Amino acid sequence: MTPAAPDLRSLRPLGRTGILVTPIGLGCWQFSKGRGLPGKFWSTLDDAEIRGIVAAALAGGINWFDTAEGYGRGESERALARSLRELGRLPGQAVVATKWSPLLRRSFSIERTISARLANLAPFPIDLHQIHNPWSFSSVDRQVQAMARLVEAGKIRSIGVSNFSRRLMERAHRALDRLGLPLAANQVRYSLLDRAIETNGVLEAARELGMTIIAYSPLAQGILSGRFHDEPGLAGRLPGFRRYMPAFWRRSLAKSFPVVKALRRIAPKYTATPVQVALNWVISKAGDTVVAIPGASRAVQVDDFAAAMSFRLSDGDREELDGVSAPFI
Repeated sequence: MTPAAPDLRSLRPLGRTGILVTPIGLGCWQFSKGRGLPGKFWSTLDDAEIRGIVAAALAGGINWFDTAEGYGRGESERALARSLRELGRLPGQAVVATKWSPLLRRSFSIERTISARLANLAPFPIDLHQIHNPWSFSSVDRQVQAMARLVEAGKIRSIGVSNFSRRLMERAHRALDRLGLPLAANQVRYSLLDRAIETNGVLEAARELGMTIIAYSPLAQGILSGRFHDEPGLAGRLPGFRRYMPAFWRRSLAKSFPVVKALRRIAPKYTATPVQVALNWVISKAGDTVVAIPGASRAVQVDDFAAAMSFRLSDGDREELDGVSAPFI
């Protein structure tokens, strides 16, 4: 049975950490400025554009931002902190999450690289530090133990993981629990077009362990806006590597079109956009367990995201979206 949705404008607990976040945060991958392989997924934004996006998030009531070491080799972290400083925000006035990149590294890298994370984000503290994926040479236990030492040293506030299976998130939880610390969150892909966490045990485990699910790509790389269905050739003009993703292929767009049509039918009931309805579904489907971090390349997109917290889908509309998106479970 789906839990009743809370007030979508209320702050939500980030796991059992005591940190409170808005149901929608801002993903900052697109602040990479074209650096590194991940940065090639997006067009390059200049400082003024990034500052405008961050300003729109703050003005819309969004209180937290998710970045990573791997986003432009730290460029996203630096751009976020620079924008917050220039907008007059002080430490403690925004919740900041970042991630350590485990690929081809061992757990000692977590402590060796924390000074760079802190320098990039200065003067803003790291409220949530996450293991970006499960591809380290070190065991999960060693990785979270290194994270725990950073908490004990006062260098980070809480610990999360990303792209972890149920088995791995439970293992990380057990290792931290032995140290008296909670595992705050697992950041995973979740949207109307990717509902795998509902059946692979990840969402169930998060509820059992008192963790938060941070949904990335909650708009399926913009597909749920419907613009790629209206103009299929648009995907071929996307900057970077996104244009090659199978979800943008014509047969994939044909499969997802019924979901877009449902969003378009439902949106006028709430004086909302299809994007807002899609986000509202993500942050209300599982009560307060799931929060979302859509990314934006323009400030006007953030206005759209923030407004998704201003209404609540009816049970009937949510059930309609559940049904039409069932092929993506």
